Amino acid sequence: MTRLRSRRKKKEPLHLVATCGAGLENILKQEIISLGGVEPRTTPGAVSWQASNLQSAYKACLWSRFASRILLQLAQFEAADPEALYEQASKIDWSLHFSNRTTFAVYCTLVKAELSHSHYASLKIKDAIVDQFRKRTGKRPNVDAHKPGIRINLHVEGTSATLALDLSGDSLHRRGYRTGSGEAPLKETLAAAIVHLAGVRPDMPAESCLLDPMCGSGTLLIEAALILGDSAPGLLRKNFGFMYWHRHNKKLWDKLVADALEREDRQMDRPWPTIIGYDADPKVVAIARKNIINAGLKDRIIIKQRQLARLKPPMAQGILVTNAPFGERLSEKESVKYLYRCLGRIFRLQFPGWQLGFFTANPDLADMLGVPWQQRHRLYNGPIKCRLLTAVSPGGTEEEPHVRQLEDNCAELPARDFCNRVRKNCQSLLPWARENRISCFRIYDADIPEYNLAIDLYEQWVHVQEYAAPDTINPDTAKERFNHALHVIRSLLTVPHSNLFIKTRNRQRGKQQQRKNTGSGKLYEVHEGGGRFLVSFTDERSTGLFPDQRKIRTLLGSLASGRTFLNLYAHTGSATVSAAGGGAVSTMTVGLSEKNLGRARANLSLNGYGGPLHRFQAGDGMQWLRSCRERYGLIFVHPPTVYTALDGRTTVDLRHDHAPLLQQAMDRLSRDGILIFACTAKKFRLDPELELQFKVTDIGVQVTTRDFRRSQQCWQFRHK
Repeated sequence: MTRLRSRRKKKEPLHLVATCGAGLENILKQEIISLGGVEPRTTPGAVSWQASNLQSAYKACLWSRFASRILLQLAQFEAADPEALYEQASKIDWSLHFSNRTTFAVYCTLVKAELSHSHYASLKIKDAIVDQFRKRTGKRPNVDAHKPGIRINLHVEGTSATLALDLSGDSLHRRGYRTGSGEAPLKETLAAAIVHLAGVRPDMPAESCLLDPMCGSGTLLIEAALILGDSAPGLLRKNFGFMYWHRHNKKLWDKLVADALEREDRQMDRPWPTIIGYDADPKVVAIARKNIINAGLKDRIIIKQRQLARLKPPMAQGILVTNAPFGERLSEKESVKYLYRCLGRIFRLQFPGWQLGFFTANPDLADMLGVPWQQRHRLYNGPIKCRLLTAVSPGGTEEEPHVRQLEDNCAELPARDFCNRVRKNCQSLLPWARENRISCFRIYDADIPEYNLAIDLYEQWVHVQEYAAPDTINPDTAKERFNHALHVIRSLLTVPHSNLFIKTRNRQRGKQQQRKNTGSGKLYEVHEGGGRFLVSFTDERSTGLFPDQRKIRTLLGSLASGRTFLNLYAHTGSATVSAAGGGAVSTMTVGLSEKNLGRARANLSLNGYGGPLHRFQAGDGMQWLRSCRERYGLIFVHPPTVYTALDGRTTVDLRHDHAPLLQQAMDRLSRDGILIFACTAKKFRLDPELELQFKVTDIGVQVTTRDFRRSQQCWQFRHK
């Protein structure tokens, strides 16, 4: 007996390596420990450990949520040149691992290696394997680079080489449930890490909720559901690399699978948290639902098409987790910035006590959410550097509107007549504005000829526009009057210099007008009718929000519910925001300026609207209408009085060209639709032929606001 024992060799431990995406090493290490791994060691992109039997490797293949591959080390050696690779690979008895009837492939990674060509290094290993089989059996196994039965992994760092058998086969992120994805899909392993780091655990309370407001193809929600259901992510896979391996222990594997199914069944019986996903894109929503069905989670995850603007907390407590869009192009990044601001505002105000897991590839913009971050995790989506940021909503209330205080000191100020008029206007308009929750309005518009300027209040900011003085007025006199007026404005309205903006308005036409409208500068956020708008006080002829069209925007919002909306000559898209807020099912915004369309996209994002149902197109309205084949339930037409078309040759004069424009627009209006036409041209007369063709109603008085003396020129068109 003693002799027999002495002849037995001590069983060599298995050397195992789990590879992973950068940033996942620590949570993968903890996972390996939970699966029975002893003393795991982390290196960049990998966790290695030793095991006494295959159970540890099989468990990692079946249960690991964060690993990309599970490798079984076969040999480690020095390889300063390709010939050393061939020699060392030839020493391994490959018949212990697979036969000449099994396809295989060799994959190589080089890290600061003496070897310079990974493909050539792979070929040397392949040659050693093929030559060994040919010498022993007279036949060689075939190489299949696409779907090999056996995958051999060669890793060379410096001169140190490691040969390993890939037990996982296909990457473990391929769970088997995803058949489609959005534009920027997350790998399932990264998605699992995000929800884990965001706080998703199997013991999450049943009375809580997991919510993804921009769920895309649903990967985050599915991976979270697998965690909540104590489901092994490998259960959906039909193939693993070890299934083609000679030393595969099928009995052990079947037992582990049976144990995993039993654990899943036990967890399915307990009450689950509510899992909900929203997305603005109906096509992506359909993909998410299909993926959820494939994952066997149809009864566990609710997916709906919904804009961020409609986001509400379904329950009192929970976790909001999302993979936020990051915008690949510069114009998209500007919109994404304001989308982040919108999400942060909704989270702070409406989700008190909720946890937030915010994953972004644009971490520089993460502070736009305005929440105090508790943790910042460095992760990678492929080669893209990302962050997962976590926070808890502090709760809060909507900011109070700015209250304007008047100083009653006209007797001490110059330009007493001007001061008295502005004070009198404010005494009438400020209470009216507060009562009607109006924060952007006009308090003076050249009421006194000597003081030829307009004063608009935009919440705490004051916007002054000086109209060009007639040639009959001495320039020095005009300058002195204007300076006196500014002194009055600062003192009477108690406005600091930093909140006072001054512009001089000159009469400009055509290309000159378009150039003036393409400036850029700091944008300020103001409120109107439940919406938010970005205004510029420095670089454009207009701020981007016309106060005199306030009632027109309100009207469009009231008419938009359930309709498709077209905004023609859209400027900065404020009418589109009003229509979307009013319930428009989709919008098309057509504008002359790419710069203004960028602001329009930002305005919609700031209010939580986006996706393919809200489209934008740069172009001349008349030219665009000629190629348009869609019909719209609501159309808003507000062209400039005179402008030069984008071709640079054609000048369009609204006074002469409005009839064909409106006729073309009416061709695109549905039979029961409504078209609103607004015009700012002085002495404008509507072509009487239009009233013979369509049912036209003058609604100018209806949409004229109290703070503007001149009646709006606005008409409603319907088909007869």
